[in-house]
Amino acid sequence: MCFEKNSQNVLGTKLIPCSLDPLTGYTRDGFCKQHKLDHGNHIVCAVVDNAFLSFSKNRGNDLITPIPEYSFKGLKEGDSWCLCADRWIEALNNGFAPSIVLEATHENLLKKIEFSILKKYGVELKNLN
Repeated sequence: MCFEKNSQNVLGTKLIPCSLDPLTGYTRDGFCKQHKLDHGNHIVCAVVDNAFLSFSKNRGNDLITPIPEYSFKGLKEGDSWCLCADRWIEALNNGFAPSIVLEATHENLLKKIEFSILKKYGVELKNLN
């Protein structure tokens, strides 16, 4: 099996989907699950904003521009998306960390950053598209 069967979030409860539109997650199933082939650890369910999207683009990861051949429409402010753990931490360290949905963020993020910090950025998932 490539991913955890009963994934948990940073709150210690069952992981909920991050987004179905745009469809996110390493396996494009809507979940920010840990996957053994995902070296980027796309386990942070972020609600992106323009400041983060610009920061990420300037760092070489353009999440704004559509890539039709991968069925990627590009992200806009307010979209939920599974980010790489290290990219979110890099954004945090540079003052551009987007909000995160704690219920949809995989528990393995706690191996990299303290819950007290995550809690400051926590928001509720408004609508699962």
